[in-house]
Amino acid sequence: MSKDLITKSVEELAPLIENRKISSLELTKAVLNHAESQNKTINAYISFTRKKAEETARYMDKEIANGNYRGMYHGIPMAVKDNLYVQNERTTMASKIHKDFIPNFDATVISKMREAGIVFTGKLNMHEYAWGITNNNPHYGACRNPWDLEKIPGGSSGGSGAAVAADMTTATLGTDTAGSIRIPSSACGIVGLKPTHGRVSKYGCFPLSWSLDHIGPMTKTVKDAAGLLEIISGCDPNDPTSIHAPVSRYTEMLTGDVKGLVIGVNEEFFFKNVDSKVEKLVRAGIQSLVDQGAKVEEVSISSLRHAEYAEMITILSEAATIHHRNLLERPEDFGADIRLLFELGELPSAVDYLRAQQLRRQIKLEFQQAFEKVDVFITPTLPIISPNIGEDFADLNGEKVDLIDHIIRFTGPGNLTGLPALTVPCGLVAGMPAGLQIIGPALKEETILNVGFAFEKTNPMQGRKPGLASSLQ
Repeated sequence: MSKDLITKSVEELAPLIENRKISSLELTKAVLNHAESQNKTINAYISFTRKKAEETARYMDKEIANGNYRGMYHGIPMAVKDNLYVQNERTTMASKIHKDFIPNFDATVISKMREAGIVFTGKLNMHEYAWGITNNNPHYGACRNPWDLEKIPGGSSGGSGAAVAADMTTATLGTDTAGSIRIPSSACGIVGLKPTHGRVSKYGCFPLSWSLDHIGPMTKTVKDAAGLLEIISGCDPNDPTSIHAPVSRYTEMLTGDVKGLVIGVNEEFFFKNVDSKVEKLVRAGIQSLVDQGAKVEEVSISSLRHAEYAEMITILSEAATIHHRNLLERPEDFGADIRLLFELGELPSAVDYLRAQQLRRQIKLEFQQAFEKVDVFITPTLPIISPNIGEDFADLNGEKVDLIDHIIRFTGPGNLTGLPALTVPCGLVAGMPAGLQIIGPALKEETILNVGFAFEKTNPMQGRKPGLASSLQ
């Protein structure tokens, strides 16, 4: 029974817990037993909190038995990325410098998740300080992709992506500055949502780039993501970038009806230099929505040609500012890869940074104009398939290309504009997952979630799971 439980989505587990057919404690123990047994192989967790988790699960079971059911995530066990502050628990940012850091307060998203009755099982591996896309961590070890243990899970939320895909957590949160939710979600074959900038408070999340950072769900299904978004959304006076906007009941808005939906397709940027098999899957996904009544319109956004420059200047400059003192005083304590990036971040001038912000505004304006004609954009999430751990290059239709430049090409614009973006699995290429990305207008998470839900119903993965997980079913 326990092996069957760990493979289920939150939407499947929630009614079982509510109706007391299973207990939170039973589920928590099953997930932790599996996660602990697999962690030597996948290395998705940095730390486990079994004792606290079991105590919390027992309390949640008592609440539910007394008729105090809090909602979809009540009693659900979940690990979180190790840059989210959990009061009185070591929060390392997967770094040497913060290896003993213990925050004295919860991040806002953690507080909201506690209120929803979520049971925390531990902290997940990540690329050091969230500044990278491989999760090949020099301090805590490389995290491995459950679909192929020789390949990267993506990053920086690589432990989050791998843990959900391998059933080592029921769902989780990631952070996303240039694609760090969507990249590992695509690479690991799960659902990942980057909400509108300001929709979810970042208070208590160690920053990488103030103006680009986001927090969002990484889950097994679109409905699971919608349910978690309901919990973590909302204005927070502790976060100056947080925005006043009503929080919808996203789970109730998943109708799957896309009749009349206008899908924007941008050929010159989002379908340029893409793995041919990935492109085929994404175009098939678009066609599956057309078959359900959607329409397609090709749209040009000329300023996207500047997106990579604007993204990299912004993130380099802001990240280097955050880590400036430690870079001067203890540079040897950073991993070599991110130390180089922080050093590069000292080079752009104020002119470079401000020019990047001007380009950023132009990209945002052109997207706003495009959304007057279309409801969503659909793109590949990644133009490549995950390379092997330790490789700096990826294969793109037989050509070796720089990994970091290419893996963030289609995700970075979502951070520059702050627009909501969802990745949903769309099939396998050479046994590895590919993702379809849906970008929507600001604060229209319900739109992209519903499109993702409609696509998910076509069963693009045909029930396929990583070999490691499926062997346990």
